[in-house]
Amino acid sequence: MNAIRIENPGPAYALTLAGSEKPRPRAGEILVKVAAAGVNRADLLQAMGMYPPPPGASLTLGLELSGEIAALGDGVVNHKLGDQVCALVAGGAYAEYAVAPVQCVLPVPRGVSLVEAAGLPEAHFTVWTNLIDTARLKPGESVLIHGGSSGIGTPALQLCAARGQTVFATAGSVEKCKACEALGAARAINYRSEDFVAVVQAATGGKGVDVILDMVGGDYIQRNFQAAALWGRIVNVAYQSGTTATVDFAPMLRKRLTLAATTLRPRGNDEKGAIRDALLKEVWPLIEAGRIKPVIDGTFPLAAAQAAHARMAKSDHIGKILLTL
Repeated sequence: MNAIRIENPGPAYALTLAGSEKPRPRAGEILVKVAAAGVNRADLLQAMGMYPPPPGASLTLGLELSGEIAALGDGVVNHKLGDQVCALVAGGAYAEYAVAPVQCVLPVPRGVSLVEAAGLPEAHFTVWTNLIDTARLKPGESVLIHGGSSGIGTPALQLCAARGQTVFATAGSVEKCKACEALGAARAINYRSEDFVAVVQAATGGKGVDVILDMVGGDYIQRNFQAAALWGRIVNVAYQSGTTATVDFAPMLRKRLTLAATTLRPRGNDEKGAIRDALLKEVWPLIEAGRIKPVIDGTFPLAAAQAAHARMAKSDHIGKILLTL
């Protein structure tokens, strides 16, 4: 089969299409004939040698995919050959075939195409476990989503809007801000020309927001303290502006804030399975009802994975970037 290989890992990495051994599903796994794979910033970091896959995971890039089940491992009874699925994987999605643990497999929602479904798993697993499990976001609360037009941000703000939360989002252009508001944000904030702390404080009458989902880090850590409400919860899922900062933690004491950070990829399949079950119960019905829609920036053929990475690196995209086979 064909798969993407990383040549010269590091800042000048190259992605090439090469022959690779077709994987075989082990017990509790399925083999998927891949229709599409999602592109994520973790893929760029791995190609640069900064984010190695967990032990036992495929060295091939790709954390999410969609396609048809081509083979079943021992003990798999709730799936059948030919089923159209999407799945979260620890690696291997940039290929014609990939294996996925059954705990991380989801049906393609009604109304979503097989290709579009490749952009669902990683984002929705991430959004649910961070906003609901970690931040304990409740109905009626307010939330600030940094990077609202990103592959994580677009489903996050749609989920919050669908669940009755007041959503604020930051984005880096007028076009991206308009996209965020079209998806349900009550107010999108252009971080290049506006101070998100001032906007949030003014919009909430000085209260601040209950929950903040941050993928920026750096100086946003301090500013998030300022934007948060009493008993606010802040969750970091990435640190695109850096993992270090000089921070005054006094506002955490005064406001009784919670600061958390999580990763998804290294978690065990049983833990991911619990998130999958919550998505099936709480999120998939919203997708099938049209209240949450996959936002696809564009698609690239698998052989053009390098161009897809370049698109993501420029940060001009809105929503998910997909590779198609």
